Amino acid sequence: MNAPTPAPSFAPDLPVASPAPGPVAPELGRRPRVVILGGGFAGLTAAQHLAGAELDVTIIDRHNYHLFQPLLYQVATAGLSPAQIAAPIRSILRSQENATVRLARVTGIDRANRQVETDEGRIGYDWLVVATGARHAYFGHDEWEPYAPGLKRIDDATALRRQILMAFEKAENAAADMLRQRQLTFVVVGGGPTGVELAGAIA
Repeated sequence: MNAPTPAPSFAPDLPVASPAPGPVAPELGRRPRVVILGGGFAGLTAAQHLAGAELDVTIIDRHNYHLFQPLLYQVATAGLSPAQIAAPIRSILRSQENATVRLARVTGIDRANRQVETDEGRIGYDWLVVATGARHAYFGHDEWEPYAPGLKRIDDATALRRQILMAFEKAENAAADMLRQRQLTFVVVGGGPTGVELAGAIA
């Protein structure tokens, strides 16, 4: 006999109360509840694919907007404003009658009682979709973060934009070519789409 397959793990920073029970039918007279954690590309796509289904869909996100992450580098280099790459989640789903949006920070998942724990209280579910995205990693060297910030959030982009623009200002006022060159030297770690686009925009 094969060994049982272990229960799937959820987002690593969310405490899980207990093993997941088997599927249960919703109470009589109530539609099944689908809770989606995260209003990014995956979360929104999942919600939109459930439009018209006999379900109640709830999206929980700590921000009330959907961020188009591929254009964060444009905000970081002052090509776009943050408002141009962020749209309210409620506006995106305004025509979807079975969807609601909750602004909350998820703190845990109680799988035994089928509830999501948030800083705004508990939210029950019958089906749970975890689409909380990813963050940059420093491969065990978290001390690098103050010197090499990631680019995953609007706050990251605006902080980087401030640093880049201030570097140009300092270069303008530099008294020597060596000091000017130092201010105009940028290092981008990572040659994926974001790294390449960021380097090109700075150039």
